[in-house]
Amino acid sequence: MRHEKASSLLALARLLASSAEGLTLDEMAERMGVGRRTAERMRDAARELFPQMEEIDDPPTRRFRIAGGLDGLFLAPDADELAALRGAAETLASQGAVVRAAALRELERKILASMRASARRRVAPDLEALVQAETIAAHAGPRPYEDAGALAVIRQAIKGMNALSFVYDGGSSPGRRREVTPLGILFGRSNYLVASEADGRPRSWRFDRMREVTALDRPAPPPEDFSLQDFADESFGIYHGALEDVVLVIDASRREDALAWRFHRSQTVVQLDDGRVRVSFRAGGMLELAWHLFTWGDAVEIVSPPSLKAVMAEELKKALARCQA
Repeated sequence: MRHEKASSLLALARLLASSAEGLTLDEMAERMGVGRRTAERMRDAARELFPQMEEIDDPPTRRFRIAGGLDGLFLAPDADELAALRGAAETLASQGAVVRAAALRELERKILASMRASARRRVAPDLEALVQAETIAAHAGPRPYEDAGALAVIRQAIKGMNALSFVYDGGSSPGRRREVTPLGILFGRSNYLVASEADGRPRSWRFDRMREVTALDRPAPPPEDFSLQDFADESFGIYHGALEDVVLVIDASRREDALAWRFHRSQTVVQLDDGRVRVSFRAGGMLELAWHLFTWGDAVEIVSPPSLKAVMAEELKKALARCQA
């Protein structure tokens, strides 16, 4: 068997062993990037190598999985994978995300501890070389606040679908105790709990303004139709507001930057005949968008909405007044 085919077959076996419900043939084909007929041949070859493969009826189709997982011999990570894991931990640590960085470091220790000694010795030199040759470029910005105890309580409430109580040193009534239904967590330049109070309207609560966080012994399941991703997509960055149809045009001199940039998850990017680039998306949070557009200097034109133009003009006036003071 050629090396490429053996690697693909092992990759499929790992997918089948890591899926609790199993995969259909179409899902195998999609995950492996092959046609259905190729997926059928790969499944048959995997079944010969791993006879413990199970076939599950799931009308109108069937699912396949390798019960009991794979032997550690087939799961040993290589140096690139371990270096990527360590790099992700270092990135989080450099951003102040100490809780998640610690979780990744503990995961690395567990992986190394589960490897056979010969496998650890084999990857150690390459791993050390990669770690020494790769580092994280620091970017200016706020350090996200992560308190291990508070984050554990929030996650406990989310998993148990229980109400959450905390004192919030922000908003219109600083210092008031809130009781909310936790809906999710937004990690980013700052960390936020997404939750709703009695009115059912989801909103964001900054971690660094929450204290005395307690999970209550009261059921508080999230609405069935709530999507954390959809909620996040309603804003530019983290700030929510009235949804606006945003259209930006970036000068030809910054065309390559614009084509490689993601302003928003829902954006549409069009190259214009004169070399400029038009970016369109729908979101709220015009103030945060205006702050970001400062970084593009005079290379961006705000076509719409008028509210964004007004916010940008006001922020420019404030900046100019500060410089001339």
